[in-house]
Amino acid sequence: MALSLLNIYSNNLNKTLERQNNQNNKKAQQSRETQKEALISKNYNDIYRHEAAHKAAAGSFGGAIVIEKNSEGIPVGGHVDIKMPALNPKDPDKTISDARTVIGAAMAPADPSSQDYKVAAQARSIMSQAEYMKQHPKVGQKLNVQA
Repeated sequence: MALSLLNIYSNNLNKTLERQNNQNNKKAQQSRETQKEALISKNYNDIYRHEAAHKAAAGSFGGAIVIEKNSEGIPVGGHVDIKMPALNPKDPDKTISDARTVIGAAMAPADPSSQDYKVAAQARSIMSQAEYMKQHPKVGQKLNVQA
């Protein structure tokens, strides 16, 4: 009889331990899922805020906000296509204005990325060329020589 009670006690203890282990596993899984959801939310909000600053400052030069995710669905990056101004020799003031808009859009976020600095540098280059054209309007024009 004592052996039988010991077996019953042992079986009950094993079942209790198994239930506790299952509960602990469920809690750990729920905790991992909660952490992943929090990471997704934080990354999405941070990336969206950054890209929204570009879009707001870009005006008509800005495209749609794109959020990029990894294979687990966690946001890891984003971008807003910004149309680079064309160098317009007939209207350098427009080129300068457009370049300033692009520079402002590229540098709008509180935390510009290396790509943001590259876009701003490219727009500055175009703006410099337009300023030169404005100061030297005859440079690049063909001479009208009649023989």
